Amino acid sequence: MSALSDPNMNEVVGQDDLVLITLDTLRYDAAQRCFEEGRLPVLSRFLPAEGWEKRHTPASFTYAAHAAFFAGFLPTPAAPGPHSRLFALAFEGSQSTAQQTFVFQGSDNIVQGLAQTGYRTICIGGVGFFNKRNPLGSTLPGLFDESYWSPRYGVAEPRSTENQVSFACSRLSEADLNKQRCFLFINVAALHQPNRCYLPSSSGDDFESHCAALSYVDGALKPLFDCLRKRNRSFVIVCSDHGTAYGEDGYYGHRLAHEVVMTVPYTHFRLNHD
Repeated sequence: MSALSDPNMNEVVGQDDLVLITLDTLRYDAAQRCFEEGRLPVLSRFLPAEGWEKRHTPASFTYAAHAAFFAGFLPTPAAPGPHSRLFALAFEGSQSTAQQTFVFQGSDNIVQGLAQTGYRTICIGGVGFFNKRNPLGSTLPGLFDESYWSPRYGVAEPRSTENQVSFACSRLSEADLNKQRCFLFINVAALHQPNRCYLPSSSGDDFESHCAALSYVDGALKPLFDCLRKRNRSFVIVCSDHGTAYGEDGYYGHRLAHEVVMTVPYTHFRLNHD
């Protein structure tokens, strides 16, 4: 699969809204199969002709992966490098900072850096590391100007993505954000176990219910993209933070370095203003 073209982020930051959607636990093989079977009518409009780009995640579970993402280390193309990054913090000796990389000076994370650049930073959490119920669940949301979570957005709610998108659209439409660029981050929880609710014939969470969850998420994201078009031009990144195992080589879950955990789908694209 060919690599995505690298935009000049120095021409994007400050001009476009920025959106990062992490599809928590989504496996590359599941994402690509859904694409090839025509089960992603919304996301397929923004994917290359061959589908998702295959990438390697920097970590095997949510907290570590997002800590890396917010330091500028998004999933790396699964091919020999070096590969330049979209964003980077000022760091001597970085081999993945290129001319088209937007470099934040004096920040220890890109969320803070975007706020200092004039963005309103908004987090809509999903899984437990974003629930703000304890210090650990507050660390990542605490990077943002605004952070939101409720059980309606969490792993136990079958309509979680619809609820997250509805709130995002409502917030983005409020008057105080009309003339301000936004960095919107959504951690989508629907793919995470338990996901058997998306496939009633399944007796438990498995690869097929994982795929069914992605089909649900695809449809639920459409109103968000429509809302973003009405606001401004947007640069959108959609990726997984890590995959999850359903019995491959005896492994279940994640926080382990199996191929199905460390290989993730990725894409980025620009949404033009209507």
